[in-house]
Amino acid sequence: MTDRSRRDFLIGTAAVGAALILPGGAAARGAAGLASPVHAAGLAGHELPVEGGLVAAAQGPIRLGVASYSLRQFPRQYVIQAVGELGTPYINIKSFHQPYESSPEELVAGRRIFEDAGLQIVGGGTITLQQDDDDDIRGYFEYARLSGMPLMVIAPTAQTLPRIERFVKEYDIEVAVHVHGPTDIHFPGPQDVLPVIEDMDPRVGVCVDVGHTARTGIDLVEVLDMCGDRALDMHMKDLGDLSSAASQCIVGEGRIPVPAIFRQLEKMDYAGYVNLEYEIDADDPLPGMKQSFAYMRGVIAAMQS
Repeated sequence: MTDRSRRDFLIGTAAVGAALILPGGAAARGAAGLASPVHAAGLAGHELPVEGGLVAAAQGPIRLGVASYSLRQFPRQYVIQAVGELGTPYINIKSFHQPYESSPEELVAGRRIFEDAGLQIVGGGTITLQQDDDDDIRGYFEYARLSGMPLMVIAPTAQTLPRIERFVKEYDIEVAVHVHGPTDIHFPGPQDVLPVIEDMDPRVGVCVDVGHTARTGIDLVEVLDMCGDRALDMHMKDLGDLSSAASQCIVGEGRIPVPAIFRQLEKMDYAGYVNLEYEIDADDPLPGMKQSFAYMRGVIAAMQS
């Protein structure tokens, strides 16, 4: 066992214990399956506890959020309740819960539903931007602007990225190129994005999806170090087999080196969010999402102890 793997083992073991003993916090509620204030209130008025509640629970060196794709089978109101039960205010919204075809008025209204519930929209996507056409790309930037998204997670091509950069400058909305592993013909991993964007505006960066990136065979800590300030967003998941997308599992039960990743993010002063993208158990994802959050919070607690 290497020094790093030994440290990761010790931190991961401590994480399990820390997740179980967090006093009365959101992770403890999630792990125990107890009702959160959101659930108990029945979403009355769409208001979630903020002071001393969700925002306080989310404070720390690493900000854990939710990619709403994890809850793609469910309507917006359930998503709001579920995110509340996970004890975080941070959400990256997929179009299932803020449809592209909505009118401008509907987009603004949808944004307000999330915000009035005490949630903070930290981004949207993944959004495909592969038409090298101003009107098409502007439409998605307008969608993001009206939806209150400071960042778009995108699936572009090398050809469309220079055009996208122009809109980044115009709208002051960041874009993070999502990677999809070995089957992605455009950008399998962050290492494939970086040479294309190295001279672009700093608001053009990478969404490091740890599962897809791991399947390219690169070391996750090393690639985060390579990304540096270009790492604008992250999708967290776990894999039982680092070469198989079908092996996705609850975070903490697989082989993704979560403690080492979190230590690297802390070392980098990573300013983005670590958004859980839980793609399995689509009909009932919340139990696994709660366990994933409990483990990640346990890792963070162990790092701080």
